[in-house]
Amino acid sequence: QLQLVESGGGLVKPGESLRLSCTASGESLDSYAMSWFRQSPGKEREGVACISALAGRRKYGDSVKGRFTISRDSEKNMVFLETNDVKVEDTAVYYCGASLADWMYCSAFEDGDGTDYWGKGTSVTVSS
Repeated sequence: QLQLVESGGGLVKPGESLRLSCTASGESLDSYAMSWFRQSPGKEREGVACISALAGRRKYGDSVKGRFTISRDSEKNMVFLETNDVKVEDTAVYYCGASLADWMYCSAFEDGDGTDYWGKGTSVTVSS
């Protein structure tokens, strides 16, 4: 069974960058579309980014477009989220997700439906 573990969270200042990692074990990620979500206290879970399995197509949430980049490394069996020019409102627990539905999943991933596997999250705090 696929297991996902996020890492790379921490405390950063507004305008700085941070790279989050999602490490998979148990299976290869090659067949999975991969996603990142986040949730802040008192707020609903928000879809941040998604990357398909076959073509590497990407989709981003409106609040992070142009600032965040999702990528994957098949050799390392990992997925990354580069967060640039972070803002206070990016403070959240970030979760990695996986789905076998590929682009069908990514095209409507924002609500999290269709996510087959979840990690336990890594916390990001943006504060001056």
